[in-house]
Amino acid sequence: MYLQLLKSLNRLHPRAWDFIQLSRMDRPIGIYLLLWPTLSAVWIAAKGAPTLAHVLIFTLGVVLMRAAGCAINDFADRKVDGHVKRTADRPLAAGRINAREALTLFAVLVGVSFLLVLCTNATTVWLSFGAVALAACYPFMKRYTYYPQVVLGAAYSWGIPMAFTAATGELPAIAWLLYIANLLWTVGYDTYYAMVDRDDDLKIGVKSTAILFGEADRVIILTLQVLSLGCLLLAGNRFELGAWFHLGLVAALLCFAWEFWATRKLDRESCFKAFLHNHWAGLLVFVGIVLDYSF
Repeated sequence: MYLQLLKSLNRLHPRAWDFIQLSRMDRPIGIYLLLWPTLSAVWIAAKGAPTLAHVLIFTLGVVLMRAAGCAINDFADRKVDGHVKRTADRPLAAGRINAREALTLFAVLVGVSFLLVLCTNATTVWLSFGAVALAACYPFMKRYTYYPQVVLGAAYSWGIPMAFTAATGELPAIAWLLYIANLLWTVGYDTYYAMVDRDDDLKIGVKSTAILFGEADRVIILTLQVLSLGCLLLAGNRFELGAWFHLGLVAALLCFAWEFWATRKLDRESCFKAFLHNHWAGLLVFVGIVLDYSF
């Protein structure tokens, strides 16, 4: 239904589908992975009673900034995506969109996102510049460091401190524990994603944690995921979250255990499925938080 709606936009303009693919709106998994921890922070910051305005601002902001991140990522990778099996047919790599159009889309999406942030407060507006900086520099990190996933984690977690400043005008120190938890989780699931392309990346000289971790990849990913849950547990205790929250953490742990088992053969398909599966872990933690404040 969702994809059919997007494809119908092609009737309005013959190149609409190319820009939808560039922004990865046809693959919403990145939206989910960014949305659940951001909304979790929105709920915790508002003590379970966020305003509708804040929910809408951060939900739309997630959609727009994730799309902007995809556009700038494909701009950065336009000369290498054609050499990777999974990305060879992306619009920029295939020549259906040019570099200038990709940068224009990035600028428009960031601009609209900034208009949303202007509906909050000055502290949140200033923090938003950090989000743009991280989104813009992440795609280029894979050329210089084996830790691009850490930069992605920093970018994907930036909505957490913004949620607190938007709700209260302040940024409590404990909010950074939620930030660290999400950063660790992001590095874990994006390493699964990088494992899909590891063979191609080695040939073209692109760096990633999947290459850095080598044969210890799955063990390190599971360790990062458990550390992420540990940070959430500590933060939850400080925010006085109860049984539903803890059940959400247990459910997420079961998701992580399944991913570890499912990737034992290290084939591309199972690693990609493990990456996708993290959506459920994030959703279960968020649901646990919502239920905890509701009952």
